[in-house]
Amino acid sequence: MSTTRSHHDPKCTADLGAEYVTATPHYAKKHKSFYDELLALGILKPLTAAVDGMIVSDPRSQNFVTPLGMSSIVKHYLQESGAEVTYNCLVTHMYLRNGKWEVQRKSGSSEMFDIVVLTMPVPQILQLQGDITKCITDSQRQQMESVSYSSRYALGLFYEAGTQIDVPWAAKYISDNPCIRFISIDDKKRSVDSPTCGPAVVVHTSVSFGKEHLEEEKEEVQPLILKHLENLMPDLPKPVSSKCQKWRYSQVINAVVDGPGQMTLHSKPWLICGGDGFTHSNFDGCVESALNILHTLKMSI
Repeated sequence: MSTTRSHHDPKCTADLGAEYVTATPHYAKKHKSFYDELLALGILKPLTAAVDGMIVSDPRSQNFVTPLGMSSIVKHYLQESGAEVTYNCLVTHMYLRNGKWEVQRKSGSSEMFDIVVLTMPVPQILQLQGDITKCITDSQRQQMESVSYSSRYALGLFYEAGTQIDVPWAAKYISDNPCIRFISIDDKKRSVDSPTCGPAVVVHTSVSFGKEHLEEEKEEVQPLILKHLENLMPDLPKPVSSKCQKWRYSQVINAVVDGPGQMTLHSKPWLICGGDGFTHSNFDGCVESALNILHTLKMSI
């Protein structure tokens, strides 16, 4: 869930990760309290804009957008938790020290914790060094190594206020292009388009294109995406700024099979892995994993 802002106008935002939330009848009921809260606070609202080419597997499913961007969901729960959040810290090593976990950053600094919950992509968990490597059993390692992800690029294009992008849809799935899979007029998709704020266009590439160009630099890939976009939308104006995002770990293709939504690597001190790699790749998968982690800790502490 990644929302980025235009360097030209901070009010102009675009979702470069998840585009909307789909609640199936099963999860709309099971996670009703979460949806009710987010809807009551205005963090979620029903998707009413036109999405061309959307595949509807169950007509009873409900789609929601986030007026302030998908990151507003994460910000809400972090604020509600009361946690002190530190950003841009790359964890590289974990050591057992006197009944606690010492978590070491790439910078060399470290902190001690009673409980550690890891929710990054599963391959990044397996890259961690230190005592954590001794805590993963052969069976657990085999399960985690079986988790796979799709890779793709996302491109956000930002425009000046008053720019008109004349298309009959707010978002569109593309089925016949070797590069582009999805395009959205992001402010229109979220029903927040305004004459005082410029529009934003978001482009997601196909999985096959992402895989083919995965090891290339973003600066090399962006012109390729723009060329394909020009063919699809020749009248698209020139943006005032842009951002290209590489998602090496985009959506989970194969999650841990038949798992309980989490994996306990160590107890006392607790080390638990969770996230969509242990369930499935959407909002409800993340909620399901979080609830299972919480249940495990509450039953044991």
